[in-house]
Amino acid sequence: MIRPINSTHNPNLRSWVDSANQKNTDFPIQNLPFGVFRPRNSNNSRIGVAIGDRILDLTACCQAGLLQELPQELQAACTAPKLNQLMAMGSKAASALRNRLSHLLRADAQNPPLESKILCSMSEAELLLPANIGDYTDFYASIFHATNVGKLFRPDNPLLPNYKYVPIAYHGRASSIVPSGTAIARPKGQRKNSGESVPSFGFSQHLDYELEVGFFISNGNQLGHPISIDDVEEHIFGLCLVNDWSARDIQAWEYQPLGPFLSKSFATTISPWVVTLEALAPFRCASFQRPQGDPLPLPYLSSAHDTKLGGIDLTVEALIRSEQMRAAEMQPFCLSRASFKSMYWTLAQMLAHHSSNGCNLRSGDLLASGTVSGAEAGTQGCLLEITQRGSKPIQLPTGEVSSYLNDGDEIELRGYCEQEGYARVGFGECRGRILSNS
Repeated sequence: MIRPINSTHNPNLRSWVDSANQKNTDFPIQNLPFGVFRPRNSNNSRIGVAIGDRILDLTACCQAGLLQELPQELQAACTAPKLNQLMAMGSKAASALRNRLSHLLRADAQNPPLESKILCSMSEAELLLPANIGDYTDFYASIFHATNVGKLFRPDNPLLPNYKYVPIAYHGRASSIVPSGTAIARPKGQRKNSGESVPSFGFSQHLDYELEVGFFISNGNQLGHPISIDDVEEHIFGLCLVNDWSARDIQAWEYQPLGPFLSKSFATTISPWVVTLEALAPFRCASFQRPQGDPLPLPYLSSAHDTKLGGIDLTVEALIRSEQMRAAEMQPFCLSRASFKSMYWTLAQMLAHHSSNGCNLRSGDLLASGTVSGAEAGTQGCLLEITQRGSKPIQLPTGEVSSYLNDGDEIELRGYCEQEGYARVGFGECRGRILSNS
């Protein structure tokens, strides 16, 4: 069931944290995303909530007695070093905590606590992975991305016949998921160019990013017990941004017949803040309207609720800043901007399909949408599409021309929801810089 709009979404709410009231902040009081941080002067990680340019320390809140009206089990989850325990408690517990935090942070709170005790500046904290991620699955849910890529490799048959029936995905590597800001080493692997008779081994020359949206599992399911599409949203804790870095030259050689392997497993960057489904309630919209003639989803992937409100009106952007641009103190250059509401498959359909064979999903598992691309120019979510497999290089404001990522390039993903009558909700940044291979 879709989360309802409630008092925490009131656009007139203001916080005693001044930075949360700024017009373009990603983290107003109506958002309250969860993450894990470590203060610069501490070795201990703890759960926090983003509010403006500050982090609300939930361990400190518990120690100050500010969450004592919540159940003991929920308070204990707030003092854990990762979000898995809180995720496992499900949507009702997360909603109760969100409601309490909303009241605690409101400007009209009766006794606002001392900021120095429960707030930490984001600039004075290290943002970590929000959960222990046991498994990671990456989907291929944008029909525009699938078609664009298919045309590059199979001009006469770009979209394989199963695409419109089944949400395609591959199982990724959880151990190489890293938080925003982590430097990315250029991977090595086998490559075989069209003019070569045998492959060679070396650094990837066709390094790419992928602009994606991820979502974390809250309470999981038992092995052998699929999750019905009508119940799926009770198993989704919240969303983040994902950059599934890709070595296209390695991928082109290895992906047949089984799909991605070393071309994907070297690094995946995620944003540190998890925006809950409840925070996104005002921005729910109809799922993607399939063109006339496309098959309807099979019954296990079909739901009236999901058809009506399975989409999310979320804008995502990819920006680049080269080493030369940083030296000149130039702003990042926007490579693409797309809408998540254009995805062919919804979050609910992805998760329902994932569990349909009885696969057991666990709290903290991460699922990602695959590259978010649109039909129009400027909405393609990776360089493979933008440069047409390298044949049409991009030009940066410095005059630099490239088809794929160079050493020193920094990619930053951003995401935000805007809707008249509601506060803007942002996702923060998902950022990574390519290290030199010398």
